[in-house]
This record gives sequence, structure tokens and C-alpha cells, in this order.
Amino acid sequence: MNITRRNLNAGCLALLATGGLGASVRAAEGLVADLPEASEGFSTAVDAYIYAYPLVTMELTRRVITNVAEPVGTRAPMGHLIKLRKYPDAHFRDVTAPNADTLYTTAFFDVGAEPWVVSLPDMNKRYALFPMLDGWTTVFDVPGKRTTGTQAQTFVVTGPGWEGQVPQGMTQYKSPTSIVWLLGRIYCTGTPEDYAEVHRLQDEVKIFPLSAMGKEWKPPQGKVDPAIDMKASVRDQVNKMDAIEYFTLFSELLKRNPPYAADAPMVARLASIGIVPGQDFDKTKLDPAFVKRVPEIGFGRIMAHFKSSDGDIQEIDGWGFTTKTGIYGTNYVQRALITAIGLGANRPQDAIYPTSLKSASGKVMRAYDGSEKYVLTFKKGMTPPVSGFWSLTMYDEDYFFVDNPLDRYSISARQPLKAKADGSIDLLIQHVSPGAELESNWLPAPKGKFILMMRLYWPNESNPSIIDGSWVIPPARRVS
Repeated sequence: MNITRRNLNAGCLALLATGGLGASVRAAEGLVADLPEASEGFSTAVDAYIYAYPLVTMELTRRVITNVAEPVGTRAPMGHLIKLRKYPDAHFRDVTAPNADTLYTTAFFDVGAEPWVVSLPDMNKRYALFPMLDGWTTVFDVPGKRTTGTQAQTFVVTGPGWEGQVPQGMTQYKSPTSIVWLLGRIYCTGTPEDYAEVHRLQDEVKIFPLSAMGKEWKPPQGKVDPAIDMKASVRDQVNKMDAIEYFTLFSELLKRNPPYAADAPMVARLASIGIVPGQDFDKTKLDPAFVKRVPEIGFGRIMAHFKSSDGDIQEIDGWGFTTKTGIYGTNYVQRALITAIGLGANRPQDAIYPTSLKSASGKVMRAYDGSEKYVLTFKKGMTPPVSGFWSLTMYDEDYFFVDNPLDRYSISARQPLKAKADGSIDLLIQHVSPGAELESNWLPAPKGKFILMMRLYWPNESNPSIIDGSWVIPPARRVS
């Protein structure tokens, strides 16, 4: 077993990622001189960029997803439910790393003016979860099978500072921000019969403002803003902002999405560069020399954290994963990284997503390729220890599904997996069929490069558990 944790200097990596130190840098006694980057003001601005990244990204995501008049596909106006009715196929290109295990039922709504009510039907023991994210991307509560059971339930989501009366018999979930993103997932086997049942459940999910309780209410039609870029990715839109535009939007968002109490030290620092919660951005306090460089260095540090995460990212036998998602405290760079590469991530108690780009075959790590054959073996009784479900998904090198004769994009316990004489189970990962007798254990690969992702929903929290390290993912070994 090969276990490593990479601990590199984030600052150095960020400078390298943005083009190196440059000819104007002078090093004297270990100090960097002659650059605005050497100033305390620049350091504060970069830290502010990283701190603000989730709130700014969440807002642009909300704008794009809700900028339609009526629900259509993966988009719907504020206060409308988005109901994905089937799993994507190999032609799907809307988002990377789609899943073929759960159907999403999602919505953005605003609890700043008044609370909203969410009503869930009886899931009849079916696995489902309905995490709610605030504007900072923190999962502030997770109704669902793990936490509240599968019975019918109705709850009220309140915003910051709300002190009204909660209706009798209702649970109150307190959002720290005005913006709330409900990211419901309902498990589905993908058969026509199960699709129909999950569609029925989706149609019974209801959301509405508290003032509409007991009344006939229909969400209003959305207003389309032609100024919103609906083509460029949200990350590209965020990254092209200069510091003035970025901090201006951030300051506006702070008015209705306040910082946490634990953020007080960071908030105190922000004032020196013109950012005070509840006020407009004072751009006169930001050095003009910082306007272009702050976003470059800030995003560089966020992405460098992927390799310099002080244990936030674990690597085991070719698999990389983190158990630090959903709740971040003051780990602002980890929160920003997950926003950049996995917006909407669950708490680790609900889901962990180990990903593998290379096979751990012998001492040499090699990228997966469909010209080779691989096998991932679960020893007897050692399939992933979860209370929800597990699956292994195949993606091409761009994180999209792979076309194949079985239309099988993931493999899991819902396939009739065949065990060997010793009770172990081999998952066969290859481009060509292993033959009819073994197709139940086959995860089809493309001809070229590919990526593997495991989904562990509701993983065990104690032995055996991936969370505490008492269960280890077996490597996908090259056998050809």
C-alpha cells in the first residue's frame, strides 16, 4: 500500500502557477523586494480574494441557473424546483463528472425577506438526502435518510436574524445567509419502473414561502436578464474579474449574506482594503497595482492547495480524496478549492468521492488507458462500507461518460456481481468485453485515457470506515 501526503509551499506554487517571480524581483536575505506582492496590503487582498471566492462563485452560479422564465433542463427561476428525470448518457456535456446513481431535485430560494417551507414525501425507506447550502457553500443542514429518516416531513428554513414564530410541529433550519441552495438527491436504479417511482416522489416535493402556507400558491415566472453570460462557465466568469469588480460584488453580497462569528479576525483585516460588511466597497483603499495581480495570485493559491493541502487531500494507492467538505470553519483555502473543483459537495458523513487518474501497478504509477486491462478486487466481505450506496463510475479524460454497448456508466451492488470461489469480487475495467459470463462485473472503458471515481454515500463513521482510515480502497491494478 502506497500512502502519501503532499505538503508543498502554497505561496511558491502560486507564484510558479502565475508565471514565476519575474525579472524585477530582487531577493535579499530571504526577503522578496521591489514587488507590490511583498506588501502587507497585497497579502490581505489575496487572503480576501480566497475568503470571498465561495460567496462570489455561489452568486454567479445562482444567476446562471435561475436566469430562465420557466424550469427547463438543469435550470429554473428562483423558487422553482429543478427535477432531473433521467441519468445523463455519453452525449451529455452540461456539467463534468455527472452521476448515474441519484436524480437531483434542486432549487435556489431567498430566505432574506421571509422563511421558506420545504415539504418532502414519504420515501418509503428509499435513500435520499436534501442538503442545504448557504451562500458560503457550507452545508448547514441535511434532512434525509441518515439524519431525519424517510418519513414525510415538512420544515421551515429561516434566514439570518429572523425571530418569527415557527409553525407548530415544524422543524426549523437556520440558514446563516439569505441565499439557500437545496441540492436534493434521490437514489434510483435507472430501470423504467424505478424512474417512474422516483418521478412521483420528485413531483411530491414542494417549496413555498411561509406566507403562502395553507394557500394556493404558484411560483412566479422568472425574469430573464440578457446581461448574464449563459455560455461561459461560472469559474471562467469569476476568474476574468479584476479585483475592483470582484470586491465590489463581494461587498454587495455581504449585505445579505453576513460573515460567520468565527470570521471576525478576517473581517477586521478586510477593512484596510475597503471591505466592511454592510457597506459598499471603498475602492480608494485598494492599491491600483493590485487590481490585476490579486485575482491571479489568489486563484493560483486556491488551486495550489490541491497539492499543498497539509493533509486535506489524501492519496492512497492511486486514489485521491478528502474528508474535509461541506463544513469548513476558518479553513478558507480548502473551502475555496472545493468551490472551484466540486461546488455543492456534501459533508463527508453523507458522501466521499475518491478519484483515481493512475493505476497503482507495482512501483510505477501510470495513467489509465483503454489499451490495457485493469482489475479492482474487493476481498470477501470488504466491499465499500456504506449505509447508503457505493458505485464506481467511468469517465473519459474530460470527466464525461463513456459510450459503450451496455450503456453502463457505473458499476455497483445493483449489478448482479459475481464472486470468485474465495468470496472476493473482481471489477473488470477494460475496453473489450470480458465475455458474457463476466459482463456483470464489467465496467466498460474507452479506447484511450480514462478516469475512475468512486461514490461512497453515507459511509461508515467507525471501523471499517474510509473516514478514519480503517477501510482502504483497493487499487485498480493493470493486469494485461
